[in-house]
Amino acid sequence: MNALLSSLPLAEGSTHAHTGAWVAAVLRSRIAEGQLLPGAKLSEQSLSNALGVSRNTLREAFAVLDRELVITRIPNRGVFVSSPGPEGVREIYAVRRMIEPAAVLWGPDLDVSALEDIIVDARAALEAGNIAKMADANQCFHEELVRATGSVHLQELMTKVLAQMRLVFHAMGDAPDFHSHYVELNAALVELLEAGQREEACTALRGYLDRAEAELLSHLGDSEGN
Repeated sequence: MNALLSSLPLAEGSTHAHTGAWVAAVLRSRIAEGQLLPGAKLSEQSLSNALGVSRNTLREAFAVLDRELVITRIPNRGVFVSSPGPEGVREIYAVRRMIEPAAVLWGPDLDVSALEDIIVDARAALEAGNIAKMADANQCFHEELVRATGSVHLQELMTKVLAQMRLVFHAMGDAPDFHSHYVELNAALVELLEAGQREEACTALRGYLDRAEAELLSHLGDSEGN
């Protein structure tokens, strides 16, 4: 937590930075980047000091993140980074199935070169056996897919979803193959997109998301997901 606090941007000199929305965005970003892990306690005093904001502003941010299911407030104990369960996984994938295949099929700003670069990074992480970097590359890949829509609002929504996904990925830390086989599934999607086969890529992505959801639910021990 101390390393995280030292890296947080101070609000001084920026008007918008004193809002709860800005604080929520900062914390959400740190969660999406894997700097705040499930179960981590978020100290009001430490965070308000590090960010240069009041506790009221911080509480506004907590209220936003609580609604997004990114944090959990436990009475008389404090605020903690959430650990999504089966219902959280289902909700995440319900959103992803609506957004990502549509981005692949119709996105006007699809950048196949950027996706290729991410695959290079992912394969390097796979070769090194670096699970964290594989997860990072996977997050970047899906973020890039949604960027193809050209919609700021959809990208903001995806940032929220990716923050939740990072928390789910942490639960798969003892199952490195979960990340490794998606490296080549992502690469296969890029090959289809390089060939201009957007419909085929869209169909493949829907199946990919179904598979990932089922695997996560099975790992979480949810009998309905098997």
